[in-house]
Amino acid sequence: MTTTMEYHNPVLLHPTVDGLNIKPDGIYVDVTFGGGGHSKEILKRLGPNGKLFAFDQDEDALANALPDERFTLINENFRFIKRFLRFHGVKAVDGILADLGVSSHQFDVPERGFSTRFDAELDMRMSQKNDLNAYRVVNEYEEQDLRRVFFDYGELKNAPALARTIVEARREYPIKTTDELKEVLKIYLPEKVRNKILAQIYQAIRIEVNQEMDVLKEFIEQSLEILKPGGRFSVISYHSLEDRLVKRFIKNGMFEGEPERDFFGNYSVPFKTIGKLIVPDDEEIKINNRARSAKLRIAEKI
Repeated sequence: MTTTMEYHNPVLLHPTVDGLNIKPDGIYVDVTFGGGGHSKEILKRLGPNGKLFAFDQDEDALANALPDERFTLINENFRFIKRFLRFHGVKAVDGILADLGVSSHQFDVPERGFSTRFDAELDMRMSQKNDLNAYRVVNEYEEQDLRRVFFDYGELKNAPALARTIVEARREYPIKTTDELKEVLKIYLPEKVRNKILAQIYQAIRIEVNQEMDVLKEFIEQSLEILKPGGRFSVISYHSLEDRLVKRFIKNGMFEGEPERDFFGNYSVPFKTIGKLIVPDDEEIKINNRARSAKLRIAEKI
């Protein structure tokens, strides 16, 4: 088990919690608990009758549970937000906060296999309960499926070549570790852009392993159902795929296509955007490198 000390500073802490516009007796949800940084800030602003529910599918995060009777930590994937809040007798909430992507802690534990810096077994599961891991994606997926993963989730133009190279290499021996994967793909990793390309390859495999895009869509749709009118939605994303989904849903209430117009030609949309897109300042990026690609969007349910 891990202690809170190994979890880094929460990204965009005050703007994200400010965005929730907290009512002292409200009910709030932090769906990405991690080290508990955002949750602690929410609790500071809640009165004695307020409630905070937090989700984290990673068992390591349980060590950080906060000793506060207003707080409940649920060790589940936030794609089940509605079901588990119901289980706790909650049907509607005043605000939901999500800090998407991989926690700093998960990157920093070498054996989890998330980081491009360490050699580790191919794993990349955010929850150890998952059957699918990075080893299975790399060694068992058909070539066209690998191509789809690299193209859709890594936005890699040379996805066909990457997929073909992996399939050819694994015919001789299974690719078991992150270093072996780097070795197999080294011709596509010129020194100048090595870290950038590796990050895209890892991101693609990780998103597939954890079904991150499906999870995000299910979570956003359920959030709309359980937010009270006037309830706030405060979401930090770290790459364009996530941000695009969040932005489109806030704007249109759907992930694809356009919302229908009424008789007068007006769109009927479920959210109104609060403020502009917020990104970290140079000071925060200096303190916490993970913040460099963070984008915060805040919306209010109409």
